[in-house]
Amino acid sequence: MGYVAVKGGTEAIHNASELAEFYRVKDNTTPIDVKQIRTQMRLAIDKVMGEGGIYAPEYAAIALKQAEGDVYEAAFILRAFRTTLQRNYYTEEINTREMFVRRKISASFREIPGGQVLGPTRDYTQRTLDTAKATETTADIHLFLEQVDAKIDPEKLQEINSFGKVIDLLKNEGLLKPIDPSDDRKLVDITREAIKFPAPRSARLQMMARAETGGLMALGYSSQRGFGGVHPTVGELRYGTVPLRVKDASGRLRYIGKIEVTECEMVTGSKPGKKNTPPYFTIGYGLCFGHNETKVICMSTLDSAMRRPELGAPANDQEFVLYHTEGVEAMGFTNHLKLPHYVTFQSILSNTRASVERSKKANLEAEAWRQLASV
Repeated sequence: MGYVAVKGGTEAIHNASELAEFYRVKDNTTPIDVKQIRTQMRLAIDKVMGEGGIYAPEYAAIALKQAEGDVYEAAFILRAFRTTLQRNYYTEEINTREMFVRRKISASFREIPGGQVLGPTRDYTQRTLDTAKATETTADIHLFLEQVDAKIDPEKLQEINSFGKVIDLLKNEGLLKPIDPSDDRKLVDITREAIKFPAPRSARLQMMARAETGGLMALGYSSQRGFGGVHPTVGELRYGTVPLRVKDASGRLRYIGKIEVTECEMVTGSKPGKKNTPPYFTIGYGLCFGHNETKVICMSTLDSAMRRPELGAPANDQEFVLYHTEGVEAMGFTNHLKLPHYVTFQSILSNTRASVERSKKANLEAEAWRQLASV
């Protein structure tokens, strides 16, 4: 590829940044508070953190404000910021059975451990445009919160418990496919090691956890429509907070706080294999930062699909799925096309002109021969 430098250097970069900032504030409106973005745009914040690969709600809010609401750009900014940070610890594996559940549903079973907890979702709303939001005031918010608080009966509050998993119902009946001892189960850190194909499941799940939600949805949906052969059912979908622990220098486990995550386990029925082999269920898994149900549903669907490469659809191809859902890299490459490609294009243009001239000359010579032949 041929590239050329843009004139101006540091000054040009400064001018570009200044112009972009001018368009953000040119109407001289009241600045949006970072706390407001963090709390009232929580789903956008969760997407930015997930795709940026760092759990930092306040920094995600700053990035989203800086990027004028562009989730791709904000994730890019956050991913770049993350590379400047020193890594001091690896957390221990989180145990989602310890989750403080805010939402927990299953589409596979009506009765599940602890019952269905609908929690915060717009799945059951009418999705009509609420024009009252245009004139919402602080007093309106206070009144709404008071009304919600008035509906809570302190005497009916129960002690918070952890809940059993829905997949345990299948496991206890021996309906889950046994673990294949030949599966590659090594733990790969994709931020420290280059991805190689076929990639172990740990690498695939990590890449999808940082992947762009829309990309995962497109491929997950393609599989559900038949281009991948995987059309699973939500075994269990959970959203809540889980504790994090690290080992200190002495080897002792230390609790360092909680993070919000969404987890999904999708159940897929497998076809019978050899004679007298029962058709076990298999589980596709997805987990990401924050509250992002679409992402984990598609992530767990693709987790199942990529374990069936023999079907040959895009959703079953590891390299196709993992490279083409990497939002920051895809956005960067797509937008680099706006940079000067003068040398490359001039070379193509020169070759095209020469080819056209040769074609014209050949056509003229052919026409001359036809005229001579007709005399």
